[in-house]
This record gives sequence, structure tokens and C-alpha cells, in this order.
Amino acid sequence: MNIPEDRRYTDQHEWAVLADDVVRVGITDYAQDALGDVVFVDLPEVGREVAADEMIAEVESTKSVADVYAPIAGVVAAVNDALIDTPELVNDYPYGDGWFFAITPADPHALEALLDAAGYAALIE
Repeated sequence: MNIPEDRRYTDQHEWAVLADDVVRVGITDYAQDALGDVVFVDLPEVGREVAADEMIAEVESTKSVADVYAPIAGVVAAVNDALIDTPELVNDYPYGDGWFFAITPADPHALEALLDAAGYAALIE
């Protein structure tokens, strides 16, 4: 299972990475593998204010539907519109082109409270 060291993780299987003052968020390789083939992604609206652990998006696969949660509080700064037409990017590139949304963090240090790669690896063992 691929777990990049450069990001933080939640126990709900989201990843988060700070880049250019926003936190980009997606689901982990473990989560996309458990879901199976992703066929639809419902993304939040840009400008939406979110609380940490708030359900913010939804991902539908051939097996099930799963909620995606905001790993930190802030404002949605961007969404990955490419997922509307090509939701399979979540399966193909969960840590790259398959990202879901970006949040301008209310607290830039909030990521420090999330799991590091080793902590997430222990969670999914």
C-alpha cells in the first residue's frame, strides 16, 4: 500500500498536504482500493466554510458510496473539476491527479494534529 511521507492522514482515510498556503485533500490508496472502481464524485462548493471532520464530499464506486470529510477547518479554495468527467482518476492517481478539494486552513498548524505516514500505516494494518 502506497503511503507517501510528505502528507498527513485521518482515521477516515483522507490525506492532506500543504502546498502554496492551501491544504490539498484526497482519499488514500487504501480507501480507493477498498471502494473499487470510482464512478462518481460529488464535490463541495468553492467558498464553503467547513469544520474539521465535517462531511464535505461523496465518492461513489461500483461497490458502495463513501463520505469524504474535511481533515481541518477552513474555507474550500478549489475543487478538482477533472473528477466530474474522469472520476477514475481517484483510482489511478489517489495522491496526484485524483485529489478532491483544497482548503485555506483556519489554523495553518492544524495539520500537525493528523496522523503521519507511520501512524496511518499502523492504523490500516
